[in-house]
Amino acid sequence: MSQDVSRSLLSEFDMEMANTRGTLERVPEGRSEFKPHPKSMALGRLAGHLAEMPLWAQMTLGQDSLDLAGGGSGAVMTTRQETLTRFDQHWQNARALLAGCSDADLMKTWTLKQGDRTILAMPRVAVLRSFVMNHMIHHRAQLCVYLRMNDVAVPSIYGPSADEGTM
Repeated sequence: MSQDVSRSLLSEFDMEMANTRGTLERVPEGRSEFKPHPKSMALGRLAGHLAEMPLWAQMTLGQDSLDLAGGGSGAVMTTRQETLTRFDQHWQNARALLAGCSDADLMKTWTLKQGDRTILAMPRVAVLRSFVMNHMIHHRAQLCVYLRMNDVAVPSIYGPSADEGTM
């Protein structure tokens, strides 16, 4: 059972999760309703969404499909610590699943549905990269803008930020 793909993904997965956690650590308490624009997601919902992104990795690795019919309201940050605790638990659960995947497991098709409609069907490895990690990176960047607008230091992620001159 080859695990070359999961081993190569683990370091990227851990780096992106650690960068996201470092950003969530800075979310200010008491600003959950902040929105930079009326069409924007509220800060508390954005932080909650980021905290649930590793859960998407769990679902991708732990089941063959997900049906969004029935919906759900999505997580909203209540406290920073509760959000970090949720994020950490999802991260560790997803990491354990990824570490145990064979290359064949990661090449199996995973399907996202809304009732009878298929939204996407791709190999698990592609779902992890696009729908989980790239999606998380997108929202983490949004959160960094929210931090800047709330006068909170933006963390170094791939290099120094304006607030942290060194890595």
